[in-house]
Amino acid sequence: MGLIDSHTHLESFARRGELAPVLNRARAAGLDALITIGTDADDWGLYRDLAAAHPGFVHYTAGIHPCSVDARWEERFAGLEAFWSGQAGPRPVALGEIGLDRFHLPKDDPAAAEQVFATQQAAFRAGLALAKRLGCPVVVHSRGAFRECVEMIDASGVDWTKVVFHCFTEGPAEIAELNRRGGIGSFTGILTYKTAEAIRAAARAQGIERLMLETDAPYLTPVPHRGKPNELAYLRHTAEFAATLFGVGDEELAARSTANAKRFFGV
Repeated sequence: MGLIDSHTHLESFARRGELAPVLNRARAAGLDALITIGTDADDWGLYRDLAAAHPGFVHYTAGIHPCSVDARWEERFAGLEAFWSGQAGPRPVALGEIGLDRFHLPKDDPAAAEQVFATQQAAFRAGLALAKRLGCPVVVHSRGAFRECVEMIDASGVDWTKVVFHCFTEGPAEIAELNRRGGIGSFTGILTYKTAEAIRAAARAQGIERLMLETDAPYLTPVPHRGKPNELAYLRHTAEFAATLFGVGDEELAARSTANAKRFFGV
């Protein structure tokens, strides 16, 4: 189908020795390329090596996921910019994922939760400042913190046309806010879930001309494999569902979403 998985995590497959068959199945399912997403310093080097080993097929990002932010995040963040020098291998195609996550905050200690969230905000602010300096695309993780993320990006001066909110799970009003600023949302297998009508409405509101698809593998497996670990090959199910949603053929859907991903990430 000529698809690009715009957001996946190859680390778990690589650590278990499963990467080669996963990539083979992805190619067989019609994937032309993928973006594997950095979440902390322990995967940036791995992904750079994978991009070097699979030129044109594997691309990568580097960033610190909000759930990886801790008291020592600044030490790891200090080494992030060096990946854009290109001296040791391919450069990242975006900075991320970075952002805010209220869902995983401590549930039984409000004061501790607010402290963790404040630390996430400090790391997000630093990531946005670096992305602005580098002029690179930004992959945003936003869970339970849409308003705060938008406000911080507005304040940062980052070019909104280089911002994607991955795994978009808000509704049409929120996607309109992103699109009005120039940003976009990308969509996972959640699009196929029966309970996800608001997310489908958001995808329709954004339109096929801005559509990007992702697996977020090994998470968020689409129907008909929901309940099993996700993998890159399953992107075709989300794509086929999206083609029906937009009333176009599978090949047109693949061509449009792939062109959007290539343009956004510069691959």
